[in-house]
This record gives sequence, C-alpha cells and structure tokens, in this order.
Amino acid sequence: MDNKDVIDELNTLIETCKDGEYGFLSCAEHVRSTSLREVFAQRAADCRQACGELQQLVRQHGGTPEDDGSTSGALHRGWVAVKGTLTGYSDVAMLDECERGEDAAVARYRKAAQKDLPADVMNVVQRQMAGVLRNHDQIKMLRDQAKQVA
Repeated sequence: MDNKDVIDELNTLIETCKDGEYGFLSCAEHVRSTSLREVFAQRAADCRQACGELQQLVRQHGGTPEDDGSTSGALHRGWVAVKGTLTGYSDVAMLDECERGEDAAVARYRKAAQKDLPADVMNVVQRQMAGVLRNHDQIKMLRDQAKQVA
C-alpha cells in the first residue's frame, strides 16, 4: 500500500470518528436520561480523541488530515433529527440511531484492518477498532435495557 493510500484510509477513519463525535453529541442533546447524556458525551470525547490520534498519523505520513465528517454521516444526523421529531426523541430511538452509527463505524474499521497498512498505523487502527466494538456493545446493551423499561 503506498503512502497516498495509507493517508486516504486514515482520512476515511477520521471522517468516521467525526461522524461518531457529531452523532453522539446530537443524540446527547435529545435524550431524557441524564446517565445516557453522560454516556453519549463520553463517547463523543472518545471519538474526538481517536480523531486527533489519526490526524497526527496523517501528518506523520506527510498528508493533510480531514477535519470534518462524511456526507453520509451528515445525512444520518439529519435522519436522527427527523426521526426524533416524529418519535418525540425517545431514549430508545436515540439509542437505536447510535447503534446504527456504531454499525457503520465497526464496518469501516474492519475494512481498514484488512488493508496492508504500515505496522504503526495498523496498531492504532486495531486498538481503536477494539474501542469501537466496546462502544457498539455498550450502546446495544443500553438500548436493550431501555426497551425493557419502555
């Protein structure tokens, strides 16, 4: 994999992290549960930190890092707003949308982990992917719990 491809892959993951950060912050604004708001705020901070790490890797490889999310992420956040308006921004609906976003993040990290990335980049991608998987599992568990209460 040449350096341009490495930078492109990292920039795709940066967009993914930005999408996660923006998505979690958006959902945090609309949930009723204080504990969920705190979880979403922490997940947004985790995404922001992961993004910074990836941006540094892009610079180390001589590239210009992305600093915004993807178009599909923006569309998803728009859908969250529309769905929230229609459903009254229920906690379950927000958790469903967070899980959908985490599904996309898991898929992007898995795709990146299958590439022939340099060892330093692969180490970061695999470590961050483990975090994305933990986030996904946590959101799914919280969603399942919220459904039982609702």
